[in-house]
Amino acid sequence: MKNKLNKIARETNLYLKDYISKQKKSNLIAPIKYGLFSGGKKIRSKILVDIGKMFKVNYKTLIKIGAAVECVHAYSLIHDDLPCMDNDALRRGKPSTHVQYGESTAVLAGNSLLTIAFEILTAKNLNVSEKIKIELIKNLSECAGHSGVAGGQFLDLYYEKKKVSLKKVVDMQIKKTGKLFSFCCMVPLIVKNKDAKDINFFSKLGSDIGLLFQIIDDLLDFTGDTNYLGKKTKKDKKRGKATIVDLLGYKKTTKYCDKIKLNLFKKLNKYGSKSKDIQETIEYISIRNKWKKIINT
Repeated sequence: MKNKLNKIARETNLYLKDYISKQKKSNLIAPIKYGLFSGGKKIRSKILVDIGKMFKVNYKTLIKIGAAVECVHAYSLIHDDLPCMDNDALRRGKPSTHVQYGESTAVLAGNSLLTIAFEILTAKNLNVSEKIKIELIKNLSECAGHSGVAGGQFLDLYYEKKKVSLKKVVDMQIKKTGKLFSFCCMVPLIVKNKDAKDINFFSKLGSDIGLLFQIIDDLLDFTGDTNYLGKKTKKDKKRGKATIVDLLGYKKTTKYCDKIKLNLFKKLNKYGSKSKDIQETIEYISIRNKWKKIINT
């Protein structure tokens, strides 16, 4: 699994470095690179490749679209760390972009990464039809905007220190995290011109994978260690964040994760061996052995 992740991460970064190197020179290039190449497993790109393999989509095409996704993800992290948002000074073991370059520069670098994502989807070397490019841009816009990442971030801040129902927390986390995973799962079907029913099935699948990812992230914040995770932990409770861990407690949340994971596997089983890679990635996301190890140390 790690070898597969590393291969996709390496090839995605190579494509992005080449793409950024061809951009016009500006004072924002350095903070853009800092926020974009700060590490990370590229798990979203891995999921995109996994689903793409199921539908026999060209690997290089998947890497390019994955690069656009990683730009959106990097933009969201830069903005998420800002003092007016979650005010995190550490990201992946290094100073956050706003700490390194200043708050206003970080905002502009994040904005630039969002626009670069759409540049990538319109590039001539992305070997899909103009119609498919438009469909990809439309869906990524929805996943990144007020009905997706941005809207989820708003709710995340709005719900702080408030009593919030489980349904509302799930909705918020699907918007904030799940929507980008949803896009990754939809991409191969959009590229292959599959019908709306199939696209919706994989869109929902991606939302659930993203929800699982976010809940695990919250569990790690609850139990984890700053040195291990590369970011401050136990901050959710201090800020009064609305999380499933806060609502259900640790043990019930782990069971909730198990239920999501098993439901995902059940949905994918109809694809047989074709779904082997994506099931392996879902298992990796659940990283059960890691957060059990953390809580026991």
